[in-house]
Amino acid sequence: MIDAADVRARLDAVDYLVDDGLAMAVFLALRLGKPLLLEGEPGVGKTAAAKALSLALPAPLIRLQCYEGLTAGEALYEWNYQRQLLAIRLAEARHEKLTDADLFTAEFLQERPILRAVRHSGPTPPVLLIDEIDRADDEFEALLFEFLGEAAITVPELGTFTALRPPVVVLTSNRSRDLHDALRRRCLYHWIEFPAPARAAEIVRRSVPGATEPLIRSATEFIGRVRGLELDKAPGLAETIDWVSALSALGVADLTDAAVVTTLGTIAKTPDDRTAVALAVHQETS
Repeated sequence: MIDAADVRARLDAVDYLVDDGLAMAVFLALRLGKPLLLEGEPGVGKTAAAKALSLALPAPLIRLQCYEGLTAGEALYEWNYQRQLLAIRLAEARHEKLTDADLFTAEFLQERPILRAVRHSGPTPPVLLIDEIDRADDEFEALLFEFLGEAAITVPELGTFTALRPPVVVLTSNRSRDLHDALRRRCLYHWIEFPAPARAAEIVRRSVPGATEPLIRSATEFIGRVRGLELDKAPGLAETIDWVSALSALGVADLTDAAVVTTLGTIAKTPDDRTAVALAVHQETS
């Protein structure tokens, strides 16, 4: 991609709309070969950005979903102990003896997402999505430092694997906890804001092509106002798209329809939020 405008055009072609800030962040990440850390509220399109980038390049997408207790064996690599045990038994049957050097070879190495991205041998480097890094433990972040800084993974028994073509790395975070400064230093950074009503409407329009224009406009404007309420979880773009999809499937053309209240479970995720949003709908239509 030759510049930020090209990034924006290519992402637009796969129906992912970006503002100038995100377009520039993606361009610089590609040009400098640096990981890109995307933060923002849940539902603003962080994960979708990595998926869209893989389509726009085009490049294969490798995804690592983070969670509490995630280990190196699940994220980087692990040894195929069943195959190693089988090899030992076969050797014993032949009255042979295997050493550690025989058992800890590439033949018995199982690639997990990060090592798979490093060792990828296709014509184009993959997009590696490390999703919701804030859900993983502090200790897991330390495992990533070598990879994020050098596009390399060290396997003690085999040595260091370094990517011939460094993968395009996108990390996402909902800021459920603070990330380590050492991780942030290795990444470019961009905060994704909830889009303005006009751009939100365009995103919904592309995601729900069957919805009427009045419904899209009124729903996105309403979500913008709802986000100003004291809610446990403010609805994001993902919830907005789900809501408009539900309303469109029911044949609802505008927010005055009585069916609107029955679909609030798509945007209000707690009982208190549902009550607050239902009141907002009533005030909107009265």
